[in-house]
Amino acid sequence: MSAQVIGTLLLEKNFTLTTAESCTAGLLSTLIVEVSGASDWFLGGWVTYSNAMKVSQLGVTQFALEEHGAVSAEVAAAMVRGASKASGSHVALSITGIAGPTGGSVEKPIGTVFIGCKVQEDVQVREFRFSGTRSEIQTLAAQTALEMLRLQLTAEQTDAMCCQLGEVIRAD
Repeated sequence: MSAQVIGTLLLEKNFTLTTAESCTAGLLSTLIVEVSGASDWFLGGWVTYSNAMKVSQLGVTQFALEEHGAVSAEVAAAMVRGASKASGSHVALSITGIAGPTGGSVEKPIGTVFIGCKVQEDVQVREFRFSGTRSEIQTLAAQTALEMLRLQLTAEQTDAMCCQLGEVIRAD
């Protein structure tokens, strides 16, 4: 999914975008700013790798982190809402997950990624299970976030993603 397409859709709606990334460590923002003219619609983003940064910068609650873990739908939703609120953007994306090669568990194996997408007041969070190397998982997560946003901006069903980009485990 090209970030250029996202930019065109955002400009048509006069929307701005911000990002909040954890396991992708800025890759999503990099894909976005590779587009000439992205400054017309991309405000910026956060790389909140630590839980302390998720709390202090995005307003994720300590309760959500303790109750659900940093890699969860609840935290992805809090990250996307916090990024939008802090930046004043209409649209936001968040990514939190386990890119590996260590850190997985039985409940949340390596490749577990939660992506949050907020368009105005509509927040969607989806869970994916990607496979591959650390770099491949990060790339898949960033590209999937852009596709999820494209589908939400065009009012298409994000359920269609399960056939294209990864297994949909949970949708909130």
